[in-house]
Amino acid sequence: MKKYIKLAACLLSAIIFMASCGNFDDINTNPDVPTRVSSEMLATGGIKSMLSNSTGKNFLYNSMASKYMAWGEGSESYIFNGWGRTGLGDYHTIINMQKMVELAEEKDVAAYSGLAKFVKAYKLFWSSMDLGDIPYSDALKGEESVLKPKYDTQKEVMRQVLEDLEESYDLFSAASDFKGDPFVGGSVEKWRKIVSTFQLQVLMSLSKKADDPDLKVKERFARIVSSSTLMESNDDNFQMVYSDKAGQLYPFNDNMYSKNPMVSSFLIDMMKEQQDYRLFYYAKPSEAQLKAGVTADSWDVFVGTDVREDFSVHKPLYIAGKFSCVNDRYNYYRPGEPVIRLGYSQQNFILAEAVVRGWIAGDASTYYKQGIKASMDFIVKYTPDENIYHQGRKMTPEVISDFLAQPSIQLTGDKEGDIEKIITQRYISSFMQYPWDAYFEYRRTGYPKLPINPATSLNTNAKDKIPVRWMYSTDEYSYNKENVEEAVARQYGGNDEVNQLMWILK
Repeated sequence: MKKYIKLAACLLSAIIFMASCGNFDDINTNPDVPTRVSSEMLATGGIKSMLSNSTGKNFLYNSMASKYMAWGEGSESYIFNGWGRTGLGDYHTIINMQKMVELAEEKDVAAYSGLAKFVKAYKLFWSSMDLGDIPYSDALKGEESVLKPKYDTQKEVMRQVLEDLEESYDLFSAASDFKGDPFVGGSVEKWRKIVSTFQLQVLMSLSKKADDPDLKVKERFARIVSSSTLMESNDDNFQMVYSDKAGQLYPFNDNMYSKNPMVSSFLIDMMKEQQDYRLFYYAKPSEAQLKAGVTADSWDVFVGTDVREDFSVHKPLYIAGKFSCVNDRYNYYRPGEPVIRLGYSQQNFILAEAVVRGWIAGDASTYYKQGIKASMDFIVKYTPDENIYHQGRKMTPEVISDFLAQPSIQLTGDKEGDIEKIITQRYISSFMQYPWDAYFEYRRTGYPKLPINPATSLNTNAKDKIPVRWMYSTDEYSYNKENVEEAVARQYGGNDEVNQLMWILK
């Protein structure tokens, strides 16, 4: 009985306090902070969640996994093929997108509905690419008391992703520009291009399932190319743009890890062989080479680190400065460069591959070279024309034209050879861009042939391979045990392990 007396006393005290204070709430309400959530606010959060990047060392985990670099500070598991567990998709944001549509004014419903469909498809596609089967159809039924959602098969996930993207494109086509989008200005024309590019990426990720009669991969791809609005230049990129303002700096700018990344010999030697000027923008001259008298504009000034070697080999090289770090523009140029999630360069490589595979008509070489040129143009646009950032090897239009005419990069009509060249150039263009894109493309195609050393590999059950997935999180086993175990049994014979092939890879 006492707790109720105390509660009544507290309530009475609160009433007296409120009466004595009068308009206390009005006085203490910050007029610059919204007190009600709106569709605009939710839209901003949803879009930002797709574009946000990890900072510091975490920003480079995908680069370590894809063998772009080693690490001087200590041994990092991704360099040595050590994968672990990861969580499911960002369902919280997807639920917020539902609320965004519910709160929208009638005139904005189509645009916000298109955005909601896209965010859901985008986030759950990548979650499925990490793990395999995930909740999709039951994932947003918490208000219907579905607290332990069943897992859809990966094929069913991909079917629903493709359908949601088609609906998103149609909704944006029927919509007007909307508020709450500081990234592409709420332009439904640009959003149609973003959706189309992502559709092409999803479909190309299904290349091993191109003949599946239910998914109709090739037919969908050809229809999008012939009838949808595609990106036309780097101006259409879906990217996070940074600045020199506090809280808006490039994710690897001026931090305690700035000297730790050691660019791999795999990447450096590949670019040296092709005389690719992007190397002068990607890497920094080796301090040891400069001290030995090699000039900063020489190809020989770049020294890569063999990512196959144990950290005990990397450490002395790091201490002695006998390696090339990432270019200073990533560390010390405060605005940095935008980080692209979906872009014009990537779209062109996908189209080139589609032509080679016979999915669409067209000139594969034209798409391929447009992809390379878009990558080079992007770098020039976002790099100050100072020697410290390109060592005097500026990528002029003439340099770019000469590179595109170089015999060693030309497509020849050999299907597998051309696919390897396309994916290799996509790999080079993805340096510090398109997070995890290079890993997933390697996993799908085997290109480029990333260096692996069984002697240093942390991939216990397949020393000569890079893992092909992450394991489900321990939280999922704690809170949705029956469904996750059913999904693991269905896909992997009950063995939730990093080398198990998910449906999309079979």
